[in-house]
Amino acid sequence: MTEIRKEQMPAAKTVNFIRTIIEEDLAQGNNLPRYWCGHPAPYSVQLAQGKPDTARIRTRFPPEPNGYLHIGHAKAICLNFGLARDYGGVCHMRFDDTNPVKEDQEYVDAIKDNVHWLGFDWKHGDEDNLYYASEYFDYMYAFAEHLIKTGYAYVDEQTPDQMRENRGTLTEPGRDS
Repeated sequence: MTEIRKEQMPAAKTVNFIRTIIEEDLAQGNNLPRYWCGHPAPYSVQLAQGKPDTARIRTRFPPEPNGYLHIGHAKAICLNFGLARDYGGVCHMRFDDTNPVKEDQEYVDAIKDNVHWLGFDWKHGDEDNLYYASEYFDYMYAFAEHLIKTGYAYVDEQTPDQMRENRGTLTEPGRDS
C-alpha cells in the first residue's frame, strides 16, 4: 500500500457562504463596471474622477486604535485580507480614528505590525490603501444626512438611561425607540 504523506495531499478548497456569494457575484458580473479614484469618495466622485477598478473585490479592515489587537481581530484580518488576495482584490486598512480621547499612535503602529506579522499588506501595486476615517468626516456626515432624509436612518434622541432600559437582556427582547 502506498503511503500518502501530508505534504503530498492537495489543499482542500475552503467553501462557505461568503465565498459562495463572492463567486456568484463575480461570475454574474454584479456591480460592474466599478470605478476607483484612488481614495474613498461618494459614488458620483468615483464615476467622475475614477478609472475602471482593476480590483475584482474590495474589502476593509477597520480597527479602532485604542488598544492592542486580540484573536478576533486576527480572524477579521485573515478573512478580509485573505478574501481580497484569493479573489484578485484589494483590502483597505481604514483606521476608525473617531475617538481621539482613547486612541494613541502606539496602537496604530502595533496594529500595522500585527497585519504584517500575519502576512498581509494594505499596499497593492502603486496603491497605498491605508486610510483614516477622520479624513472623511465631511463625506460621512453628508451621507448620514442623506440616509436620514431618505428614511434609511434616524436620529435616536433617547437618553443613555432610556437606551439602557430599552436595550433588552439575554432573556427579554429590547423595545423599539
